[in-house]
Amino acid sequence: MTDLAELTNLDCELLNTYQHDFPLVPNPYACIAEQLGVSEGEVLNSLERLKEMGAISRIGAVVTPHRAGWSTLGALKIPVDDFDEIAHMVSQFKEVNHNYERDHAYNLWFVVTAPNVEAVEGVLSDIQSMTGLTPLNLPLEQAYHIDLGFALKWH
Repeated sequence: MTDLAELTNLDCELLNTYQHDFPLVPNPYACIAEQLGVSEGEVLNSLERLKEMGAISRIGAVVTPHRAGWSTLGALKIPVDDFDEIAHMVSQFKEVNHNYERDHAYNLWFVVTAPNVEAVEGVLSDIQSMTGLTPLNLPLEQAYHIDLGFALKWH
């Protein structure tokens, strides 16, 4: 967890202001720097520090599902003794953007993204071949927009 005392004014400004309306220009960090009255290097250094501190995990677009490529939620029932090994196998697929353990019969959940539905199904088939386990394929049926931007308070 991030220690709030370690955050600079620039860190706080970056975390609050650019959850939305990130500049879609060829040099977004230079644009942010100009907006905040600092150098591009200061912005980049601050963002790298925030990542190292665990305050942010990534900077990137959130794309409406199935507008650019295809994705699905997958799940596996993994024997407890094999969990770490199989979770590591699943993580090795470049199409798996994250996975996590759940307290459930299906104890490993993961997201697969690829250019199309056939490629996603191919990854699931490869996971099955590699692990000997049949993954659930739970593609999106109804999309809901949840705004995950939060006004952060520093006191």
